[in-house]
Amino acid sequence: MPAYHSNFNAEDNRLIGNMALLPLKTQFKGPAPKSTAEEDIIDEALMYFKANVFFKNYEVKGAADRVLIYLTLYTTECLKKLQKCATKNDASKTLATLAVSNFDIPGDSGFPLNAFMTKPASKADADLLRQYFTQMRQEIGVRLVERVYVDDKPSKWWLCFTKKRFMDLSLSGPGN
Repeated sequence: MPAYHSNFNAEDNRLIGNMALLPLKTQFKGPAPKSTAEEDIIDEALMYFKANVFFKNYEVKGAADRVLIYLTLYTTECLKKLQKCATKNDASKTLATLAVSNFDIPGDSGFPLNAFMTKPASKADADLLRQYFTQMRQEIGVRLVERVYVDDKPSKWWLCFTKKRFMDLSLSGPGN
């Protein structure tokens, strides 16, 4: 069975490096345009997460796939943090903190996806990409908590994916 690819690959979106700046349905401030579509890249990443996380190889078919890869890896990091959260409120606070914490972007030495993503062309593009990542991280945190916490308890059907490593990569360092 092949991996799921983004439906947004066919759309003509602005690129930062070789990543698409895709519209988002979000209330968080950032550079992403507002989406009026039924689904956005965040919905797609969460919908395809459980299937895609099993793949060790992933063929990139467009700029939106690079965003999907990043969001899949970030979702895994979120699930690792959620293992330690007993309530929905704790989970929301934890993921909000994680979203705005310091993180690497393409071109930084610690960024695990440098083989797939090009460094932003300028300092302004790097700042824009960091803001876009922050905006996506905040939004995916909110939506993930809504899916994982049912009746204020974490779902084992989400947390069972914490040990899986999509493409054998992790956004956090070894041992984290």
